[in-house]
Amino acid sequence: MKNFTISIPVEVFSYSELSPQHAQLVDLARRYTDNAYSPYSKFRVGAAILLDNGQIVCGANQENVAYPSGTCAERSACFAAGAQFPGVAFRAIAIASVGTDGLVPQDPTAPCGACRQALLEYETLAGRDVQVILAGRDKVYVLPSVKSLLPLAFSEF
Repeated sequence: MKNFTISIPVEVFSYSELSPQHAQLVDLARRYTDNAYSPYSKFRVGAAILLDNGQIVCGANQENVAYPSGTCAERSACFAAGAQFPGVAFRAIAIASVGTDGLVPQDPTAPCGACRQALLEYETLAGRDVQVILAGRDKVYVLPSVKSLLPLAFSEF
């Protein structure tokens, strides 16, 4: 038998410590929480993806009474980016949320497993790491890649 450990590097910043580019992505992700349609969960999420061509594509969660028919903010943004800018690699994604109490959670919210898998597809297509920026009220986590959120990921590649 052999054992190994998986560790995930996470940088923790306050908003004021972010680079201008990361702050812009966080601002857009936060703004897009207002575009969420979440009458059932009351949990609003926004996402902003920076592409290699400098464009930023945003998304928000969209619910449906038939729960599986809705989509998360991260997949909303990544599928829109893929449709609008086919073949353009992702550089970074910022994710922000507003809780069911109407407040920004103190700690950052991480994407669900389905979103992690979908984002990993785009990271794989890019052929390089895509930074992940998770924004909470008081701190922002910056991870080096989508794969760091999904170690031992399922992949055809």
